[in-house]
Amino acid sequence: MLFKLTDEQLMIQAMVREFARKELAPTAAERDRTKDFPAANLKKMAELGLLGMAIPPEHGGEGADTISYVLALSEIAYSCAATAVVMSVHNSIVCESIDRFGSDAQKKRYLKPLAQGRIIGAFGLTEPHAGSDPSAQATTATRDGDVYFLNGSKRFTTTGRNSGLVIVTAKTDESVGHRGISAFILEKDFPGFTVGQDEDKMGLRASDTTDLLFDNCRVPAENLLGSEGDGFKLAMTALDSGRIGIAAQSVGVAQAAFDAAVKYAKSRDQFGRKISKFQGLRWMIADMATEIEAAKQLMLSAAAMKDRGENYTKQASMAKLFASEMVNRVTAQALQIHGGYGFTKDYPVERFYRDARVFTIYEGTSEIQRVVISNQILKDKRKP
Repeated sequence: MLFKLTDEQLMIQAMVREFARKELAPTAAERDRTKDFPAANLKKMAELGLLGMAIPPEHGGEGADTISYVLALSEIAYSCAATAVVMSVHNSIVCESIDRFGSDAQKKRYLKPLAQGRIIGAFGLTEPHAGSDPSAQATTATRDGDVYFLNGSKRFTTTGRNSGLVIVTAKTDESVGHRGISAFILEKDFPGFTVGQDEDKMGLRASDTTDLLFDNCRVPAENLLGSEGDGFKLAMTALDSGRIGIAAQSVGVAQAAFDAAVKYAKSRDQFGRKISKFQGLRWMIADMATEIEAAKQLMLSAAAMKDRGENYTKQASMAKLFASEMVNRVTAQALQIHGGYGFTKDYPVERFYRDARVFTIYEGTSEIQRVVISNQILKDKRKP
């Protein structure tokens, strides 16, 4: 189905597009080179309401629908994918989890500062030996009176260094498997909480990715998010939402690469004419445009299902799977259209190609998405 966007959704899309292309795009390549975290730009985004899109108005947010959010996120990713991933984790995973699972006191304490961009949120789930299988995590949380003591570590935490708040999962009861995982809201100054090494990444280089280390980290019991044992459910719920965000990022980067390729093809002369006149290249462009449109429709479908309050787990995984694999194909084709110039940093497609590569990996690999999709399909089938 094709989606007819409302006037408000179109207005949000246009506003974010203008902001991103004016404020983010001109300096994106420099941030990629220096790995400079986009703190100043995030403050501007907060002023526009982009860091509180998932937060209800009563807690200082915009209360935006999911379609508006993914349209905005795609526009940020078009101009700077590294900034988009910070926005995505902050909104889709951190803010939504606190709004959904948090106590009234937690919402009052954290949601307004998150919406205002005074603190940026991060999410610690992956561990050195627990990536696609979060139930295998080893981080523990032991209660002693009004305090939990966390011990262990997390890997590949987006915004781990520059965040002010991190939602962390840990086992509070190791005897019951994933049902013994709980979630906690950690502030960066909690005793025993340190940030480890920064990863030197292939792409998304202005977004820091770090280890988080817990050595008898003291967490007030009031910072338990939800109830004990809710951590796995919280993580899976957050990842459903986050996967729509990955689809949105993929669509944004793919559209940027596509636009760059079309522009280059129209200007590059070979054999006495523009390379856009050659049939082989025209077919590449047609395929790229078709794939982007298909991914966009999957993204919007999942977002609309979420807005309607329907179960969207399968659709979120489908959108994430197709869009993340699509953006890798499209950026590779865009680079190919640029020829040797695409392999240099003189043109942005080289950065698009590197930024896109992780989309099939984080927040659930393509292989895990296929497991989720098939499980959702087969569990609904009645026995013959």
